Amino acid sequence: MPSRHRSRERALQMIYQWDLSRAPTDSIISAFWDGLSSDEPGVATKPDPFANDLVEGVVDRIEHIDDLIRAHAENWRLDRMPTIDRGILRLAIYEMICEPSLSPVVINEALEIGRRFSEDSGPFLNGVLDAVRRTLEENAPAPA
Repeated sequence: MPSRHRSRERALQMIYQWDLSRAPTDSIISAFWDGLSSDEPGVATKPDPFANDLVEGVVDRIEHIDDLIRAHAENWRLDRMPTIDRGILRLAIYEMICEPSLSPVVINEALEIGRRFSEDSGPFLNGVLDAVRRTLEENAPAPA
């Protein structure tokens, strides 16, 4: 099983493809894994359930996630953001919605992935994600 970091990178690649094509997620996921080569000749890369779940979750909740981005990305329209940055934000926000206690880890992972796939986006990603984290914490139900 791949590391969660690697799974997130793969999920980002699929989210990027989805954002460009808006094809059904099952088609995106299938094409991604079919096109990914293994380190071993003649051995197919096995699909990663965590990466697939991330992609499906982002797409299933895209309207809510994009509303959060719009509310916290000051002076940035969603359609004007670099596609890769938009994907990183979507992926991280989805994870923060699902597992609020992991928000610091998720933000750190998003910044690491941003350093690899996007130029100079760290401060932007950090600012938006931290603002979303605060909003999610403020709106979280009180513990019973």
